[in-house]
Amino acid sequence: MLRKLAVIACTAFLSVAIPGASQAKTFYWISHGSPADPVWTYFLAGAEQWAKDTGNTVKTSFHNGDVAAQQEAERAAIAAKADGIVTSSPDPGSLVQIAKEANAAHIPIINFNTPDPTASFDAYVGGDNVTFGKRWAQYLVDHHLIKAGDFVWMPVEVPGATYGVQEEQGAASVLKPLGITWEVTDSTLDQAEIISRMSDYLTANHKKIKAIIGLGDLVNGSIKRVFDQVGIKPGEIPVIGWGDSLDTTQEVLDGYVVAAQWQDPQATSYVALSLAAMASSGIRPGFNIITGALYDKTNADIYSKILSAK
Repeated sequence: MLRKLAVIACTAFLSVAIPGASQAKTFYWISHGSPADPVWTYFLAGAEQWAKDTGNTVKTSFHNGDVAAQQEAERAAIAAKADGIVTSSPDPGSLVQIAKEANAAHIPIINFNTPDPTASFDAYVGGDNVTFGKRWAQYLVDHHLIKAGDFVWMPVEVPGATYGVQEEQGAASVLKPLGITWEVTDSTLDQAEIISRMSDYLTANHKKIKAIIGLGDLVNGSIKRVFDQVGIKPGEIPVIGWGDSLDTTQEVLDGYVVAAQWQDPQATSYVALSLAAMASSGIRPGFNIITGALYDKTNADIYSKILSAK
């Protein structure tokens, strides 16, 4: 019974629209993430703003890494004859069949946030996770923060999730040839549990960890709390990774994180829905749109102001 109730909760949609809008269309915005994850509040804000600006209806849902629940939501959108679907990818290959079903129903399906080139999406809007992972590892090498023989820890919220797999792949392309080893550990989507698990891991492995690459926003945004709890000083272990939260921008400014990745979350949702609307009008996108920028202490205040404005 509990599992059934959880699925029902996950597949519920929240509609955002302007009453009375003429010829309004209905789009589905579907996320593998958690509404408790700070970065997803910004992705959601972009979708809500797009609905207000265009007068279209946007039905949104979060699925907390539950692949089956997300697939069910995608099929519900197809069955409802949505004008378009905008979706993140929970795991590599998990939406291949869903995309085919949307294609067959002539419903535009735009991938955002986490790419999966194996699925027949009409377009992708968001970061290139493989490139991000490579850039993070290269930053550590170029700034002489790690060297051959070192060990790098890569905490991630959801084991096996698309974003973490792709980011590790990118980082590995830099680390492996240099003889640098690493380990990926999962931390869940609950921040209290993240802090507990990360603190335990650091306590047990502090001496061998030469750098940390945070493969998710929740883990990177927890660095200060974890370091303070374990007794590690800012900068003692260089940290790089995601930076789509106020927690992380402040960590960069305070020296806990050396550099962080901005993903343009609001713009990503806004542009993805715009492409879906364009495709629903018969103009098929023949391109992807890549977003994101790496920032450090010199310009972290820019992103802090953006995040504070929500």
